[in-house]
Amino acid sequence: MKQLLEPIRKKISEMIRVLIINGVILTILAILVAWSDFLLQLLVGLIILVIAYSFFYAAYKLSAIKKMF
Repeated sequence: MKQLLEPIRKKISEMIRVLIINGVILTILAILVAWSDFLLQLLVGLIILVIAYSFFYAAYKLSAIKKMF
């Protein structure tokens, strides 16, 4: 049973790490939005890219978890 749960725990830990990194990036971008209009346009584009990356990464991790079972 322990051998079954260990890979799941590792995958969940990786997902948590990535979500925290994305949260930090989004927080920094939210702070920078207040500076100027150009930064606002740039940051909105970056936010969209970060969200897209999150979806792709979540799909990748879910497929890796699916392969374990």
